[in-house]
Parts: sequence; C-alpha cells; structure tokens
Amino acid sequence: MQNRFLVVGVLHTLCFYFHVNRALAFMCPQSLSFHRKNNRKQNRSAENTLQALPELIVFDLDNTLWSPELYQLRKLQKNNVYPIAHEDVKLFPAAWDVINHIRKDPLGIFVNTKFAVASRTKSVDWAQDLLKQFELEDFFHYVEIFPGDKKRHFNNLKRRSGIDFDRMLFFDDSRDGKFGNCEPVSQLGVLSVHCPDGIHKESIFHDALNHYKNWYTGHRSPNTIVEEDGKLTTNRQIIQNRYDGIVKMINKEKKYGFIGGYSCDSGRKSDIFFHFSAINSSNKATTGSVQVGDALSFTISTDSRTGKLAATDIDVMDESSGGNTNVIKYPAFSMNMPFAALLANGYKTIETRNGTMFTRYPEGTKMLLHVGRRNYPDGNRHVDVMKSGGLDDQEILKMKSLPDGYAKGMLVAILEIGKTYETTLEQRCDPTFQRSVVALGEDSGVRATEIRRVQYLKHGVKIPGQSGVFNVELDKNAIPEEWL
Repeated sequence: MQNRFLVVGVLHTLCFYFHVNRALAFMCPQSLSFHRKNNRKQNRSAENTLQALPELIVFDLDNTLWSPELYQLRKLQKNNVYPIAHEDVKLFPAAWDVINHIRKDPLGIFVNTKFAVASRTKSVDWAQDLLKQFELEDFFHYVEIFPGDKKRHFNNLKRRSGIDFDRMLFFDDSRDGKFGNCEPVSQLGVLSVHCPDGIHKESIFHDALNHYKNWYTGHRSPNTIVEEDGKLTTNRQIIQNRYDGIVKMINKEKKYGFIGGYSCDSGRKSDIFFHFSAINSSNKATTGSVQVGDALSFTISTDSRTGKLAATDIDVMDESSGGNTNVIKYPAFSMNMPFAALLANGYKTIETRNGTMFTRYPEGTKMLLHVGRRNYPDGNRHVDVMKSGGLDDQEILKMKSLPDGYAKGMLVAILEIGKTYETTLEQRCDPTFQRSVVALGEDSGVRATEIRRVQYLKHGVKIPGQSGVFNVELDKNAIPEEWL
C-alpha cells in the first residue's frame, strides 16, 4: 500500500512537470532537449527559458489560494477566535499541489523566480497566522497584507524586490469594479490572471506561464489580463495629458470662452472651448475676472452634452509661485478626524458625499488630504463597522490615529481617486461597502468615490482648510518621489 502511494505521488509530480515543461517548450524548445550533445547550447537555452519566466509571481489569498474569504467567518470574529488551517480555512488542492511542486523543483525551473502574497484583507492577523499554520512562510519571499489599494502592495513589492512590474505575474479572483484587483494592477504593467474560482486547477498556473512568455516577448502592453476563459484582453488606458494655452476670447454673460495657442496631439496649434464651471474653484476665473491673455493649464475631455472636445480641470497660471519650479499645484480637500486618519492609513478606501465635489475630476486625479480641526460626531458607529471586519480595539486605535508630525490643520497625505458613481441605499448597506466607507449605509452619502492609493507626505504641511475642493501650491520636497 505504501509503495502504491509512492507511485501515485511520483506520477503526480511527473504530470506537473509535463505541463510545466510543455509550457516552457513554447518559450524555448531547445531547453528541454536534455539529450543534446552540445552542453553549451543546452545551458544557453536553459538560461533563455529562465529569462522567459516571471521574476516574481504574486498570489492573492482569499478565494485565490484558500477558501472561504476571511470576512465570511463572522462567528469566529464575534467570538474573537482565530481560524484553524485545514478546518475553517482550506487551501485549494490544486494551489497546494502547485506550491509543493515548486518547492521540490528538481529541474531548477524556478531557481530565479521569487514568490509573494498581496492581500487586501482586513483580517491581517488572521491571514498572517494562517500562513504560519499552512507552513507557507518560508515559501513566500515577500508578504503584503493590509487593506486598501492593491497598487500599494505592488509598489511596495517593486521597491522591496527591485523587480520591474513587467517581470511580475499576478493571480487574483477579483477582476474589476469597486473591489476589483486585476484591472488596477494590470494598469501598472503587471500581467494579471483572473481566476474567479481560485486556483482550482493546476492548468490555470501552467497556462499563465505560457501567456506570460508570449506577452513578455511580444507587445508587453499594460492593462493586459488573462481572462477566465484563457484569452488575453488589453484595455487601452486613457491618459490625461495636460496642455497650456492662452485665453483668446470670453463671453462673461454666458460664462464660456476659447483657449488659443495650445498644441494638440497632432502637433498643430488649435483653439478649444471652455466653460467657467471647468475652472478649479480657488482660481480667480470663477469670480468672473478671467481676462483675455490669461495663461491656462488644462486637460481635454469630450463634452457629454455636445459630444465635442472641451477644456476641463482648468488652472489659471498666475504668478503666485514666482516661477518656482520646485512648487507644484494640487487640488485638495479637507476631512475631519477620525475619517481623515482612516483614509490616510489606507483603511478607508471609499469616500462618500451627497454633493458633487468629486464628480468633475477624472479617474487618476491626484489630490492632497487636509485634516480638519474638528472630530466628526458619528456616535462611534465607525468602531462597530471596523469590529465587524475583525479588528480589535488596539488595531482600530492605530488605524484612526495620525503618526507623529501629522496633526489637525495640516496637509498630511497624497492620494489618487478612482471612479465616482451614484449608489442606492441597498448598495450602501452591503457589509463590504460599509467597511470600505467605514460607515453604516444610512450614514453614507449617495455619491461614492474610490480611493485607489494613498501615501503620507514626507512631513505635514500646516495650511488653513477650505470647503469643497481647493487648490494648493506645495513644495515638491514634501511629496514622496514616486508621486512626482
């Protein structure tokens, strides 16, 4: 009987390497010709094969490597009991087999490949403890587990490993939308594999290696995703270029004008329409004092009413910065505590408002976060929401506190917004949505804005706050380098 199990295990291992080798054969068929007499050619081919593999393979946890998702273990959360590996939480058998075969790796296929975890779960301690219980700590070279934007995980992985995004391969069960991961990570230039049912078949892993080789040695386009059916899709990313131009004419009564002298993408000079409502609120133009000859900085979008191009996100380029090239202008908004800290610490990933404060700003806009002077009185209901996500009192206190050197009345962080969309009460009462907003459904605004990523400034900057979105000129030395 023992010999029978041994034979089955050997056959299973051989089967795994048959699939991996078949994938690698497409990458470099010569590397699998083990009986060639010319060892130099064989070694050179093997090197080419290894170069065609990702240098970093990254896995999500919930519903990708294991099941169920940790937030679903509400009874354990309520009783403050840690889940038990192989009982409360189980690895997908195929994922377990893939990891074990990689660990053995008798052919040295993955000798130059590292492995990592990137998880947005709010049950951070549980996830880390489960990795220990599953004895996976030694398998993963890098572990990024914290709630927030998946892009932050990958920026951290790039910084820690020194590996470029196009040398990474990422597996996740969530593709796009409010809580999607594959789409935002693919925007960085990481080939992302959408596996909605987790790694439930070893072929998901093998096929991804094939796709990576073809993608890396081919177009290597960002925004590329390996879909559930095995096909590759590449979405074009819309880049918001900024343009400079001079006000050519204005109609103050109807509050519109034309900007002249800007160079369009074709290289020729052109004029473009603008409306005063597209001018950022802290600029002089909103008071009606914009003049012909004023220099403007702007982006270009399609007007939803006319279908024609129009200038948007307009800044009047006054001389307040004195031509100082070390000063950069950002839109900013103010939030009161504790929600400002929850956002700055990456726990709060959706901001809701009843007004239209964020609707005019396109996805990808970078903004500064200002901390108001007051505490928002919600009767500590945010604490109940956070506890429903598995956090204890100490973790909650840490998330709702600012680090030393950052305080009320200061700019504390820089962030990137995602989509802004309207919600129903039913949507706002969804437990996952409530944890992302850190508020109950009935306390949330109807318009939700995603926070894609956030990072503290190098130091807090004391300025007076304003209502709505207001423009701020900030010394570049206060901004983290990766945001410039």
